[in-house]
Amino acid sequence: MAELKLASEIRTEFGKGAARRIRREDKVPGVVYGHGADPVHVTLPGHDLMMALKTANVLLSLDIDGRNELVIPKAVQRDPLKGFIEHVDLLAVKRGEKVTVEINILTEGELAPGQNLLEHVLNTLSVEAEATHIPESVTVSVEGLAAGDSVLAKDVTLPSGATLVTEEEAVVLQVLAAQAEEPAEESAEGEDEAAEA
Repeated sequence: MAELKLASEIRTEFGKGAARRIRREDKVPGVVYGHGADPVHVTLPGHDLMMALKTANVLLSLDIDGRNELVIPKAVQRDPLKGFIEHVDLLAVKRGEKVTVEINILTEGELAPGQNLLEHVLNTLSVEAEATHIPESVTVSVEGLAAGDSVLAKDVTLPSGATLVTEEEAVVLQVLAAQAEEPAEESAEGEDEAAEA
């Protein structure tokens, strides 16, 4: 995964008022944690950060006081209505260092013929990977799976260099048989019982 460079500034003002002023300038307040160092409060360019976060587990290179710091997003707070980024927590990483991240699970292929439904029990897998080689996602084939079949975490083929952290026996995907609904009879019986009472 390529590094994305972002300009950043050290933040010296704190609190709601300062955060609002930062956001009005189309910037985002953030904090860089990690490696036993004191947290560093930074301000990041809003639009550039939003575009960077469209890539899962993106590796960011921040210029903080003249030194380059590699970070990955750990927590992103968004406005619940408008969706813009309000705050970001970043984890400092080093080249060659292993980190634990969540990666998305994608599916490919067709289920066995019939009225089968695919249930995503887990949408992400927790894996350990080198900070500079974090996979964006993992693809699982569901080709030919029938009702009653399931895919466990240990059955998922991970990209090279990634190690599974999620419980091996955890169900990732399962195939269910579609059930025929008979709501008309149930509601009629319910009305008869209500009338008798």
